[in-house]
Order: sequence, then structure tokens, then C-alpha cells
Amino acid sequence: MLKKLLRNIFYYLVVWPVIRFWLGVRVYKLHALPQRGPAIIVANHNSHLDTFVLLSLFPKSVRNIFRPVAAADYFLKNRLSAWFTLNVLGIIPVERKGNGGNPLAACEQALAAGQIILIYPEGTRGDPDQLAPLKPGIWHLTSRFPDVPVIPIYLKGTGRVMGKGNRIPLPLFIDAHVDAPLPYSEDKQTYLEALQQRFMDLEHQGKELRK
Repeated sequence: MLKKLLRNIFYYLVVWPVIRFWLGVRVYKLHALPQRGPAIIVANHNSHLDTFVLLSLFPKSVRNIFRPVAAADYFLKNRLSAWFTLNVLGIIPVERKGNGGNPLAACEQALAAGQIILIYPEGTRGDPDQLAPLKPGIWHLTSRFPDVPVIPIYLKGTGRVMGKGNRIPLPLFIDAHVDAPLPYSEDKQTYLEALQQRFMDLEHQGKELRK
């Protein structure tokens, strides 16, 4: 209950004013977003702002089950960051360095509980508007939940608004292109190539819309 209250306060006092008023987000195919879980959101990753932009797209009923997957070694490195990301953002911390266990166990538990999780399949932030090779973690997770919808979203502009090293977002528009669910494939390489192509297609569609 306290975590929900903290998240709502943060959303209305920080996320909504910054994302919707200071920056502005143009959303394409908003109707394709899941309105209940379980579901997996996969997005390209150029900025820490990405998670806040994606959080701003969902109504209150969904925000409370929206769980970003994040690197434990980065976001839990000090008490303040750990408290904020765990209690306010509700992240699912994942160990990037193998410790012999299942690094996706917490993600599997969240999906089993009917939550919506956010994964950045590139694994880390890349350069602005540059898509890095995708990591296989998303395929391993979907192989355990092949019937859970996986919705690709391509974000355009967050790397320019607040890229690596920037602490104050520049007042530039951000585009969010939502796609239809990606079908599961038992072949890992086929699945990753299909997801990569989805991102490239969404990027191309965005360029066409901006002409």
C-alpha cells in the first residue's frame, strides 16, 4: 500500500509534469498498450528517461503493476538509489554477472503474478537513436511464458533530451511508437532478429510520419 502511494505521489509531482508538460510525448498506437497483465514491454534504451516516459503512457490501474527490469549492480549500489528504485519505481533487480542462479527468476515471478514488466533487450543504454545488438535474455524469458504478449515500443528522442552524462532534460519532443505483440519463436536467433526488425520498422515509420 505504501509503495503504491509513493509511486502515485512521484508520478503526479514529477513524472507527469516533466514528461507531459516540460517535454511532451507523441504516442502512436496507444491503443496497442496492454491494459492488464501479464505482459512484457520491450523498448530501445538511450536514456534513464526512457522508464519515466513509458510509465507515463499507462493509466493508474496499470501503473501499479508496471515493473521495470534493471541492473542490480547499478541501481542498488547505494542505499538512496536502492530505496528509490525498489519502493518508488518498483524495479525488478537483475544480476548482470552470473552467480549460478536464475537471473530471471524475479521476472518470472512477476509475470506469474499478472504484472507487466519492462525489459530493455539491448541490456544497457546506447548512443542516441542507435540500436545496439539485442541480448538473448528476452528470448529465455518468453520461452518460459510463450503465451504472454510481448509489445515492442520504439522511443525516439530520449537520447537527445537526456543522454548519458546529462542530468537536466532538454525541452525536446519525444516520440513513442507502440507495435502489435511479437509472436514467440522457438528459435532464439529467429526471435531476436524479428524483434530487431520490429524496432527498425518502427523507427522507419517514425521518420515517415515526421516528413
